[in-house]
Amino acid sequence: MILDTLAHADRYLTLHPLFSRAFAFLRGTDLQSLPSGKHPVQGEQIFAIAEACAGRTRAEARLECHRRYIDIQLVLEGVDEMGWKPLAGCVDPATGYDAARDIRFFNDVPSSWIATPAGSFCLFFPDDAHAPLVSTGLIRKVVVKIAL
Repeated sequence: MILDTLAHADRYLTLHPLFSRAFAFLRGTDLQSLPSGKHPVQGEQIFAIAEACAGRTRAEARLECHRRYIDIQLVLEGVDEMGWKPLAGCVDPATGYDAARDIRFFNDVPSSWIATPAGSFCLFFPDDAHAPLVSTGLIRKVVVKIAL
């Protein structure tokens, strides 16, 4: 898991061959006017999901993980207090793995919380279970999905 701002995104370009294109999309797109929903960036290798919703409580948030995609979750408005726990430490699955949606949920409690303000992103790898969208207010964000 990484927490940072787009100003420092170049530090992470060598971690994955598609990160350069993903961060170029985030830097070169008018994200404030991006409508909610899925947006192709590079076929199914990279796509973005824009969302705006009311935050939920820590108790309502569920840890999730993905097997096929890395997440870059960039907060545009509000503060998203995302829960985190190493996937290896998750021992109480709430669901089986849903291959069509590339997601699995857990009943485990996050081991830490990351207050992610507007202009910052969290980067989650498949071994990072995360519980996003925790806030007392509105959260607007863009999640870029990068294929492994």
